[in-house]
Amino acid sequence: MHIAIVGNIGAGKTTLTELLSKHLGFEAHFEAVDNNPYLEDFYSDMKRWSFNLQIYFLNSRFNQIREITSGERNIVQDRTIYEDAYIFAENLHEMGLMTSRDYDNYRAIFDNMTSFIKAPDLLIYLKASVPTLVNNIQRRGREYEAGIRLDYLSKLNEKYQKWIGGYKEGKLLVLDKDKLDFANNPEDLGFIIQSIEREIHGLF
Repeated sequence: MHIAIVGNIGAGKTTLTELLSKHLGFEAHFEAVDNNPYLEDFYSDMKRWSFNLQIYFLNSRFNQIREITSGERNIVQDRTIYEDAYIFAENLHEMGLMTSRDYDNYRAIFDNMTSFIKAPDLLIYLKASVPTLVNNIQRRGREYEAGIRLDYLSKLNEKYQKWIGGYKEGKLLVLDKDKLDFANNPEDLGFIIQSIEREIHGLF
């Protein structure tokens, strides 16, 4: 069983991944953020480092999904390979922060890679408004995220809505983070676990 959690920067993906892996007894797979050699440079000069950053994410995510699918374990994954292309790279290209030449090259690599993998059994989308995202980003206090612009977060939200609206690769569960405080409220977490179990049992 492979569950993946998707959502904008600061939506609470990592927290939910940790909580679900603990409660469901699944193995957690996290996004490679702390060891990413491009992230700090990217936030200080997006245009210069966008392609490098996206290729790094694409490669690390492809390796992660190969590891997930080659094993027999139940997995809950923090972010997916699909977001790299449909959300982040596409947005950087539209904002003029990635050249068309680099974007076309990136998408060709992505299309090639994804022809070798299958989608998660259940995709969980953590939907969150920009104020909720900003609040979470400020609370965790990562230095390189301090300069993230509101229009950037807003554009990413639009991309998520578009992608999720047309998602047909498998089961989908949408959770409204503005109304759920699963980190501090056990009832909210219980509601999420019940919703997931309903979806999981529907898979068999």
